[in-house]
Amino acid sequence: MSESAPAPATAKASALKRGLPWLITLACFGYLYSRIAGAAAREGQDVLSYMAGIFASVSWWRWLAYMLPYSVFYLLVDTAVLWRVVNWFNTRVGYGDLLPVRASTYIISLVNEQVGKGAIAYYLNRREGVPGWQLGSSMLFIMFCEFYYLLAWATIGIALLWNRLPEQLQIFQTIPYIALVALGFFAGWVLFFRRGSGGLRERHLFHAFRQGRAWQYGGVMLLRSPALLASAFVYARVAELFGVEVSFGEMLCYAPVAFFGTFVPGPFRPVAVAFWPTVFSSHEGEMAAFGFVQHNSFVLFNAALGLIFLRRANRELFGTEAAAAKG
Repeated sequence: MSESAPAPATAKASALKRGLPWLITLACFGYLYSRIAGAAAREGQDVLSYMAGIFASVSWWRWLAYMLPYSVFYLLVDTAVLWRVVNWFNTRVGYGDLLPVRASTYIISLVNEQVGKGAIAYYLNRREGVPGWQLGSSMLFIMFCEFYYLLAWATIGIALLWNRLPEQLQIFQTIPYIALVALGFFAGWVLFFRRGSGGLRERHLFHAFRQGRAWQYGGVMLLRSPALLASAFVYARVAELFGVEVSFGEMLCYAPVAFFGTFVPGPFRPVAVAFWPTVFSSHEGEMAAFGFVQHNSFVLFNAALGLIFLRRANRELFGTEAAAAKG
């Protein structure tokens, strides 16, 4: 009996883990509805008519002209980051070999981003023979750097807007202090893995961190940065299509914070979507529509790019398996 006792607790924890993203989504969309309903009432309209008017006012051809090149550019930068890290810490592999698999895993990422990263590790394990734990460590290294690059650009953005922030956004002025604390942690983290051995340092999960130098962390952040700059430009232009004027400097401050919201689990990127009408409280309906369209269409466009490369990725993977079987 004692051995089977933990099973109900495990099942409960598993159910909570599955249900939490949906609870987050319901809470965020309930909040959004209340904001949109208030804005619609002030315009003397019901919610459906109010939102339909916003969507009807957008030039969708111009929107596509911004979003399609941006999605392609993001894929190129994302693959460059993956290529650089894999070549540093795992094996020599060409950029052109990684592009199809990086693109095709966007399809899996529609369901779960972490499963998509796992698919990359599986692919390279089958193709190059690199242990899966090493590749998993490299994916963790990339995620670690992604946190710091978003925080760095949010800090730069808030510095540009420091004296022009609306009163309700003064809380953004805490970002540089958060960055300072994070920088201290970063320095300690790097020193921990570069000096000494044994214990936590030797775990497979930290393989890339044992190998990584400070300049390599910085290199990943710099290599990723063109995607953030492009997103700030594109999101600012797209906001104009929704009837909201946003400068590049403003978007450089707000976009990294919104992208942090995409890390929170939940269908339809609820936290990121709810962020925009909160920041632009005088344009609640427009920015709710903007947030929903931007964060979700980006994922769908990436998946569409993945479909283009899926056949090649499958062929290379199955070809490797066939060769191994013959051997």
